[in-house]
Amino acid sequence: MTSQPNMANTNQPNFPQVEGGASLILAWQIKNKTVLVVGGGEVAAGRILNVLNADANVIVVCPSSGLNPEVRHRIDSSEVTHIDRFFEPVDLDALPPSNAPPDMVLVAIDDPAASTQIWKLCKEHRIPANIADVPSECDFYFGSVHRDGPLQIMVSTNGKGPRLAASIRKWIGNQLPAGVGNAIERIGELRIKLRKMAPNHADGPKRMRWMTRVSDAYSWDDMCALADEDMDNLLKFYQSGKVPELHALKAMRGGKAPEDLDVFDGSFGFSVVA
Repeated sequence: MTSQPNMANTNQPNFPQVEGGASLILAWQIKNKTVLVVGGGEVAAGRILNVLNADANVIVVCPSSGLNPEVRHRIDSSEVTHIDRFFEPVDLDALPPSNAPPDMVLVAIDDPAASTQIWKLCKEHRIPANIADVPSECDFYFGSVHRDGPLQIMVSTNGKGPRLAASIRKWIGNQLPAGVGNAIERIGELRIKLRKMAPNHADGPKRMRWMTRVSDAYSWDDMCALADEDMDNLLKFYQSGKVPELHALKAMRGGKAPEDLDVFDGSFGFSVVA
């Protein structure tokens, strides 16, 4: 009797394989959230800058004698609120000025036993925390970040090689074209203008397709060079779904309408990206 081939695995879906051991890298929106920083040294200063850049409300708990010059500057400039004492468990229940629990806790002190105790208290209160230099006592890590205006690129080694992460981040930053942050800023402004012009939810797919064409049609330098008048003129092509070449767009300066340009005679044209 002839055996039949095993057909069980012939139609297996080609899905990505799971690779464990990673962190879930997210952009955590903490604007106007309360972040408690325990400590006032060099590491605390870096943590404070990170969360201030994300527009958080920062409370620093540390005796004045333990403040380094940068943290003291943040306090003197009223960029953070300072509580001049050591951490107390009550800090996880209510903090000024809102008298509410912190949304995040960052610990950067040279006392492993005290750090672990704070970590355990945070777990009891279900408050996400990061204990500097103790990966096992961290709900999240700080990666090495390249920043250029709205552009942020984070490199993480999951705590295994921070110095290597910094080197990779510098290499990536050096490969990016100059002005990329400004170009992204201009794209963001154009999206805001477009959403005001076509605000309905049903317009979403068309807006996304047209913005993709705009992003593909112009270089970084071209986007940086667009004036407000250029962006207003560019929006005139949205309904048609077309994107004018840059020299055609510049020719509209001074109040010329698209129909005033001889856009189909070879001098001007449309660059429509599928």
